[in-house]
Amino acid sequence: MKKPPSPPSFQSLLSGIEKPEQMVRILNLKNGAQSSKHYLHWDRLRRYRPPAGHTSEEWWLALKMQRIGILKPITLTDTKGKPFQFCVPETVLENLHRIDMKAGGTLGLPEKITNPQTRDQYLIRSLMEEAITSSQLEGAATTREVAKEMIRSGRAPRDKDEQMIFNNYVTMQRITALKDHPLSPEMVFEIHRLVTDKSLDDSTAAGRFRTSEEKRVVGDQWGQEIYHEPPPAEELTNRLRLMCDFANAISPDYFIHPVIRAIVLHFWLAYDHPFVDGNGRTARALFYWAMRREGYWLFEFISISTILRKAPIKYGLSFLYTETDDNDLTYFIVAQTKVIDEACKELHNYVDRKTAELLESESNIRALNLFNHRQVAIIRHALKHPYQQYTVEGHRNSHNIVYETARTDLLDLQKREVLELRKKGKQMVFTVPNDLAGILKKMGKKTAKSE
Repeated sequence: MKKPPSPPSFQSLLSGIEKPEQMVRILNLKNGAQSSKHYLHWDRLRRYRPPAGHTSEEWWLALKMQRIGILKPITLTDTKGKPFQFCVPETVLENLHRIDMKAGGTLGLPEKITNPQTRDQYLIRSLMEEAITSSQLEGAATTREVAKEMIRSGRAPRDKDEQMIFNNYVTMQRITALKDHPLSPEMVFEIHRLVTDKSLDDSTAAGRFRTSEEKRVVGDQWGQEIYHEPPPAEELTNRLRLMCDFANAISPDYFIHPVIRAIVLHFWLAYDHPFVDGNGRTARALFYWAMRREGYWLFEFISISTILRKAPIKYGLSFLYTETDDNDLTYFIVAQTKVIDEACKELHNYVDRKTAELLESESNIRALNLFNHRQVAIIRHALKHPYQQYTVEGHRNSHNIVYETARTDLLDLQKREVLELRKKGKQMVFTVPNDLAGILKKMGKKTAKSE
């Protein structure tokens, strides 16, 4: 990734205006469709044709004058003491509305998300996705299949990459427990210890600030390009206190939409870069904490890193655009609200696909004609309640049948691998296999071939 050029300075552009009528023409210049929709940085705007009769520099000056009037400062400052600022353009307002509707409320959500039993499937999937892709953003090379096998089986991580993923998984679970607590420096250190446990070259660096002797700059993997030089270590204690005040809505003294506050918190930790390693993972974990704390409960099931992993350069540029254009956080906010909106869409699409698979599975049951009506009732129930346990006595009572008939029904389902048999003392307990829908689909294909 190449560092984008800094825009022409505002003062130099102003000093280049020689005639009053030239300034009037610039002030009357419209944003244009591209710049209004995307909140363009100079790096991108200079690639478009400017409005007729104007230069790219004049177009940029017009945009900057319009933006300056609506930008609001926050307590985050750069290394020179200049505050960061942001505004809320229309594209962000649209995204915030969709996020509020999709991630904050419950209307329109499928029963599979609100069902206490099936929701665990989606929760575990989300935790795994975020753990894996957040680690991959930081360089972990473990494949998704191997990572999921490690988490599901409960085996210990084999190397540093797997350890990073395992740590993220544990951290995301911990965030749920921390969501009702205000952010404190101690909590930030705890989260950092969780994401870096057993994965740092220097184990003592977990849960503490970097020192003035430790690596400070952020650059490419070859060390040829420096992207960011964070504040000196001596400032980190005070900066962390200011960040916690911001996260807890103590500052500033005006309303900030909670999603924007969570996004800025994400940026803030990444900008200050207070740790030797694990800053990106800690920043994204804090974003999740902020979203959950503000009642966006669907973020238990949403993975933003899955979206970020698809376009890591855009993610990096959103940081650089902010730093190279007068600390304008709007670039990062625009990019992240799009990511969140896309992550919400992906979850809803995933639920829709799983719902369609469930309907297909029920259709397979009817088509198989291998089961009696009592067994069909169990299978339908099992598809919707994957953690349910069935007993002979329970099945007997549900259908008012004798013990031997109930026993035969369940053992037949176990023989066909539709249920799994476990023993609890002398009692037989039947549980649902991991891929019941897939088992039914294979049985349907096999039956169709035999006919």
